[in-house]
Amino acid sequence: MDASAPSLPTIPQGPVRPSSRPSAARAWGAVVSWPRRRRVVSLLAAVATVVLMGVSTAMIPNPVFGRAVPTTWWAWPALLVTAVLGGLLSATYVRGDAVAEPASRAGLAGGLLSYLAVGCPVCNKLALLALGYTGALTWFAPVQPLLAVGGVALLAWALHVRLKGEIACPVPAPGS
Repeated sequence: MDASAPSLPTIPQGPVRPSSRPSAARAWGAVVSWPRRRRVVSLLAAVATVVLMGVSTAMIPNPVFGRAVPTTWWAWPALLVTAVLGGLLSATYVRGDAVAEPASRAGLAGGLLSYLAVGCPVCNKLALLALGYTGALTWFAPVQPLLAVGGVALLAWALHVRLKGEIACPVPAPGS
């Protein structure tokens, strides 16, 4: 080898740091380690979501609210997924040892979109005023599944952001 030839740079050998970005698996794994109080809040919020949305959209038959159009096949799965994600998202606001990301409006927007998605298209007063009965059935009803997908996506994203904040910089428990 020629002594005047430039040498290749050396790579420092040291401890390998894990990625500073928390993985989705670690973020969702944080749910498994939740204390009992958070799990109870999550369950209660999910049940409350099903009851409130189901009764007010007349998916659950009741004497107060009526439904002019039968419930679609996809409305119950959309409502149940919304309830689970909403329950988990609600539980992230229960104070724990970790510092979570600040609140965002994505969860609220996701819940609202899901509510509009599972509701009766002609019982929605805004759609009825804007489009009329026939227009609500012709234009609003076909868009409702897309609203459900958008609502679930927003709820999932908001939950992921909140969970990511819990594991990004864990705070040691007092007295540790």
